[in-house]
Amino acid sequence: MNSLLEMDNFSEVKVQIPFGNKHIDATCCVPARKQRETYSVILTHGAGGDKNFSHLVSLSTYLASHGLLCLRFTCKGLNIVYRTKAYRTVLEYLKLSEEYNVTGVFLAGRSMGSRAAASLIRQACDEDEDFIRGLICLSYPLHPPKTFDKLRTDDLLLIKHPVLFVSGSADEMCRKDLLENTASKMKASRRIHWIESANHTMSVRGRAAEEVMMEMNIQVFAWIKEIVEIQNSTAV
Repeated sequence: MNSLLEMDNFSEVKVQIPFGNKHIDATCCVPARKQRETYSVILTHGAGGDKNFSHLVSLSTYLASHGLLCLRFTCKGLNIVYRTKAYRTVLEYLKLSEEYNVTGVFLAGRSMGSRAAASLIRQACDEDEDFIRGLICLSYPLHPPKTFDKLRTDDLLLIKHPVLFVSGSADEMCRKDLLENTASKMKASRRIHWIESANHTMSVRGRAAEEVMMEMNIQVFAWIKEIVEIQNSTAV
């Protein structure tokens, strides 16, 4: 079931994706201008919130206005296996969609949503290898607050696709030196962009939330553009 809302330079389509005996509530921001190749970003939220969390809405609308199809979805489960299963369902929906005819996709999420994305990209089978282009982790929860000996690194260390981390330098769930050390051990190409003085919610004292979100948006788009150009040049 889809409903369409026209924007200035993209359309916003509300979608319900079948998931067992339920539906996953999603919103797809579709660029107005048709591209020769359509790249997509899938976004999902953390342990709290939903697809309308401000960071997700800001990023999806920014990317769509720059030519990238963006699908953000809600999954309220707190079990990482369940969240990963839901993410896979959304990936399959987009991959099989004849309407959007997507060339490649970047998996993205905020906090727990980025854990689900990392888990899925690590499990990606051969048939998804070329379709999935990279992973974007917003406020990746590397460890519980003040618990530095329980790092959530298993999936990260096995990922082969390019990875972008956007984290706050004061994130209580991602100590800066621990993420940098983890990144140094990863097989995949990776980049970390630190939002100076931001905590896990990307709040920065003295900076407007909109300004912080714009910094995130610009970094994500620039990285995606760079990865697509590199991958396309090596494929020739």
